[in-house]
Amino acid sequence: MDKPNVVLILVDDMGYGDFSAFNDGLSHTPTLDALMSESVCFTQQYCGSAVCNPSRAALMTGRYPHRTGSIDTLDARGLDRLALREVTMGDMFEAAGYATGLIGKWHLGAADPRYHPNARGFEEFVGFRGGWWDYYDWTLDYNGSFKQTDGRYLTDVFTDEAVRFIQRHSSEPFFLHLTYNAPHGPLQCPDEEVAPFAETGEFTTGVSTLYGMIKRMDQGVAGVLAALEDQGVADNTIVMFTSDNGPQFSGPSAGDMSTTRFNCGFNGCKGLVYEGGIRVPMIIRWPEGFDGGRQVDHMAHFTDWYPTLAAATGVQMPDGPPLDGWDVLPVMRGESDQVNSRRFWQWNRYSPVLECNAAMRDGDWKLVRPRIDEAMFVTEEDLAMDRATKVDPANRTDICRDPEPEREIPPPPPPELYNIADDPLEQHDLADEQPQRVARMLLELETWFEEVEAERATIDDVW
Repeated sequence: MDKPNVVLILVDDMGYGDFSAFNDGLSHTPTLDALMSESVCFTQQYCGSAVCNPSRAALMTGRYPHRTGSIDTLDARGLDRLALREVTMGDMFEAAGYATGLIGKWHLGAADPRYHPNARGFEEFVGFRGGWWDYYDWTLDYNGSFKQTDGRYLTDVFTDEAVRFIQRHSSEPFFLHLTYNAPHGPLQCPDEEVAPFAETGEFTTGVSTLYGMIKRMDQGVAGVLAALEDQGVADNTIVMFTSDNGPQFSGPSAGDMSTTRFNCGFNGCKGLVYEGGIRVPMIIRWPEGFDGGRQVDHMAHFTDWYPTLAAATGVQMPDGPPLDGWDVLPVMRGESDQVNSRRFWQWNRYSPVLECNAAMRDGDWKLVRPRIDEAMFVTEEDLAMDRATKVDPANRTDICRDPEPEREIPPPPPPELYNIADDPLEQHDLADEQPQRVARMLLELETWFEEVEAERATIDDVW
């Protein structure tokens, strides 16, 4: 069999509840629903972080994001940067002779050409390097040159570019990382996509718009799948679809623009280490590689896909820092049930604080250290800087080097403990009933945090 192609589709802020197959038709995702029926679907797949750029770092490197230096979304401060010593999935496939392309959102280094996707293993790049962009008034990076908006909807632009990439490279092995920014804000969508949801009267304007954005993105995925069929490469192409974190919810203060919506009852949302923030779908179709129409209930993590894709394609992983991920190809094929069931997460704003918004899975057990508001606060100045970076990406070559704002972190709330097998919605905190388990898992979480933070401290990029 020829080397398989890989199309890794990563969307932004989409949860289980956004698939019409899971929400009794509230949304409209016929393409994704059909793809699920043809694929291996992981029911316990976890992203790398509760927010986008650390999660993307884990996916691209097979390593926990703290190790890579990609710790927060504040790209104006360079906290999104993927350390130059890291070896990306793009590097791996490029070294193996694949044509490599990234289309869409990068967010692993928004300034300085050393962090550009073209320098990180992607021969072709069309997209934006920061955290978000307007869907109509956009400026896109085309391999270091810039193109101003032509009025098209940004999701459609990315679909068109993905189709062209497949057409150009269908006669050779290719790795396409298609990173739709939908349904991340700003909430913008053609009226004809929003109308079917708005007319029901069931949703806020925010949710109606968001469902419209997902509907348009689902059509884009259909276009990509059709291109694979048209080029005769669908059967030997590994197609993967997942989200960088759980859905973004907004509180009552958002009023009619609130995006709080159905998410299968999972606790939490984007930004939190509860299941609603880090447990995301993974759909994988490879007709020549394994039978579809199945689900895998074993745990998987974003760090696993680097070694798994290396094994599936038969490419050699380049020398680089040790991986945290496991090869789960035998699990997908039903040949093994051995997975890494000990996983860790932690995220807050600016430099990491262990006591805030951290979690550990150990088999069925999950320990959670809840968020601390003081560690999740971002100054208005930093928010303004990040907004300003969207104005002129062509001339953005450096980051803010001012000290982080001073913070006083109060004593943390008590840890929580859940049995995810019995209580996947995290409704029953068992910490008081299992003090010894809590103490042991707290110690393991602390040990992990000290290790990854010590490695982050050795990053020697010239700033």
